[in-house]
Amino acid sequence: MIKQVLFDFDGVIIDSMSVRDYGFRTILKGHNEELIDTFIDYHRYNAGLSRYVKIRYFYEEMIGKAISDAEIDVLANQFSNIMKKRLVDKQILIPETVEFISRYYQEFPLHIVSGSDERELNYLCDTLGLSKYFVTIEGSPTPKNELVSCIMERYGYAPEETVLIGDSINDYEAAKKNGLYFIGFNNDDLKTTGDLYVDRITAKIFKVGNE
Repeated sequence: MIKQVLFDFDGVIIDSMSVRDYGFRTILKGHNEELIDTFIDYHRYNAGLSRYVKIRYFYEEMIGKAISDAEIDVLANQFSNIMKKRLVDKQILIPETVEFISRYYQEFPLHIVSGSDERELNYLCDTLGLSKYFVTIEGSPTPKNELVSCIMERYGYAPEETVLIGDSINDYEAAKKNGLYFIGFNNDDLKTTGDLYVDRITAKIFKVGNE
């Protein structure tokens, strides 16, 4: 029986992919459009990775140009400003997920572990009225598998009683590295990966540990 739940944020609680696509296209404007299209595919496949990792990948792996941490920070801050303006719209929250969270947060300890910038993530959750439902809300630049590991140790959670719900291969990898159950959501590529795939977040799925 599952006793605590870790949520990814983007694609699980909020339908933000198109907004984040726009953000990356904006901060990378001026570079080759075909390369940017390829990068967007990479970004979508690796939805759980932080923007810091993705920006470095674009510059160093895709265009072969060195980029400093300071330069990455500038671009990441530009990206964050776009997100803060566009992701505070409650219309893009995923209603079934939010309904589950608001109904069951006192029954299951809930946490957010995200590839999004942690300061931005907390700002969005505060603005959207979500913060009160979660024990912790944590994000990048700390890698997701480390965020999960720290939560498990800090709260003494048993891996066999803990599930991570995510929409990317990075979420799956973070769950498996820490021995957690993984539930895939909102990504057809995950239908054959993990312990369970669902189309809606409902209470009945949290018996996954007994299946």
